[in-house]
Amino acid sequence: MPDQIPSSPLTILLADDDPEDLELIEQAIVSIEPGADLHKVLNGKAVIQFLKSRPDADLPCLIILDYNMPELTGSEVLSLLCRDQRYTHIPKVVLSTSSTPVHIHECMGNGATDYFVKPNNMRELTGLAERMLSLCNGKGS
Repeated sequence: MPDQIPSSPLTILLADDDPEDLELIEQAIVSIEPGADLHKVLNGKAVIQFLKSRPDADLPCLIILDYNMPELTGSEVLSLLCRDQRYTHIPKVVLSTSSTPVHIHECMGNGATDYFVKPNNMRELTGLAERMLSLCNGKGS
C-alpha cells in the first residue's frame, strides 16, 4: 500500500437564496467528493461575511454563487471580491437560472471563472459539479 499524505477536504462556499437549490448542488458535489467541506449561505452579504471571518489558510478552494440573491447579487459579490487581492486565487463560478447574456457578460467582467446555467436534471448538475470541482487546486481550465 503506497504511502499517501491525507489530503485536507476541499472547502467550498455555496451561495444561493433557494435552500432546495443549495441542497441539490450539495448532493451533486458530495456524490463526487464525499469529504468536501461545504459552507452554505443564503445571500451575497453572507458570502462577504464568511470570507472575512476566515484566515487566509482556511479560505475556500471554490466559490459558487447564484446570480439572483438578496442583499448582493452574484455579480455584486464578484465585483467586491475582485477588488481584494486576498481572493484573486479562488475560482468563482456563477450557477444561475438566468441565461441572459448581459448577466453572463457582467459576471465574467467582474471576475467569474465561469458561468453555468442551472440544469433541469440531477445528471447534468452532477456533470457541472465535476467541472466546478476540477477548478479546485488549479486542476481546471
